[in-house]
Amino acid sequence: MATELTIPDRAAHAAGAAQEFFPEKMSLSMGPSHPSTHGVLRLQLELDGEVLTKCDPVIGYLHRGDEKIAENMTYNQFVPYTDRLDYLAPLANNMAYAIAVERLVKLEVPARCQAIRVLTAEMARISSHLMGLGAFGLDVGAWTVLVHSLNQREHLYKLFEELTGARFTTSYTRIGGVARDVPEGWLGRVGAFCDQFLPALEEILSLLTRNKIFLDRTAGVGVITRADAIAYGLTGPNLRGSGVSLDLRKDRPYSGYEQYEFDVPVGTKGDSYDRYLCRGEEMRQSVRIVRQIIGNFPGGDWYAKDARKIFAPPKDKILTSMEELIQNFMLVTEGPQLPAGEVYFEAENPKGILGFYVVSKGGGVPWRLKIRAPSFCNLSILPKLCVGCMISDVVAILGSLDFVMGECDR
Repeated sequence: MATELTIPDRAAHAAGAAQEFFPEKMSLSMGPSHPSTHGVLRLQLELDGEVLTKCDPVIGYLHRGDEKIAENMTYNQFVPYTDRLDYLAPLANNMAYAIAVERLVKLEVPARCQAIRVLTAEMARISSHLMGLGAFGLDVGAWTVLVHSLNQREHLYKLFEELTGARFTTSYTRIGGVARDVPEGWLGRVGAFCDQFLPALEEILSLLTRNKIFLDRTAGVGVITRADAIAYGLTGPNLRGSGVSLDLRKDRPYSGYEQYEFDVPVGTKGDSYDRYLCRGEEMRQSVRIVRQIIGNFPGGDWYAKDARKIFAPPKDKILTSMEELIQNFMLVTEGPQLPAGEVYFEAENPKGILGFYVVSKGGGVPWRLKIRAPSFCNLSILPKLCVGCMISDVVAILGSLDFVMGECDR
């Protein structure tokens, strides 16, 4: 015969059942389909009330095997795949990959080609930061910032389309040069964009910089110390926001960056607000670089003449010369015949340091290609950064890190 529970026993039994079904800590999955995760990022959160006690990033939802794909196509054919890394700055990705392969064959491109590459890379930096700024503002409730940012990016996309033939995935840079020279009058239109952009940028930043709500959501939130930023391999504005003045354009200049005068903005507190300030100032400095290039734009060729065995011949010569036709056929079918060796090159991209490690055993395809993706490294600090924060703080922290899952997952 079952023993009837007394009132105290019943209370204890109910408390045990509640503990079983309602534990002290709750597990919550944020993403991968969530607007604040900026793509297909999933965060497995553990909560004690509203406070995070654990944060595990779950990545790989956008994994496409880019590095393995590179081993099965020619060096030239992989250029469009670099567009899909940080797809907010494809021109910068193209440039980093092309320079890596050029250093493998010890190829120097002309000054005009270098200037075009730097010009487009800085325009891509502005475009990327505008999108990051707009998304960050939207995450914390500032809808107007996104509208103004997208408006300015539209001006840039028109310039990109005029130069490359595409707005988004440009595939403009080539190993040994660029796809085509700048159109007539294009530099003047870039200069006109800069003239109208700076006042517009100041107006956009004024909506956030002294905004009480934005300050409450970002100041003191997501603080990354200098030591942690270095230990976790952070780069770009996320590293510089923590007080580390590392910028490859200054410290290890490439493509003629040593010719241009610009400042490297550095934060002091390492919080979400400092990272926002760094990106805002970087856009001003990018305009400064662009104006210097336009004011002293070099003449000459836009591709290396001695890159004949890598760079595709001009279209008119392919159609009129048998030798050029055969050369183009060999480049398309077998790829440029590169010597054996290995090289690692990294460039200062908008999201941070983008590196390409290329290993060649000779022939037209790389034996191994490894990509050092800045967004992947920047996200690695989330398990430490989010502990102790509120759920709403996670949204602000993600926006301040400004990552792209295309290059994180690859």
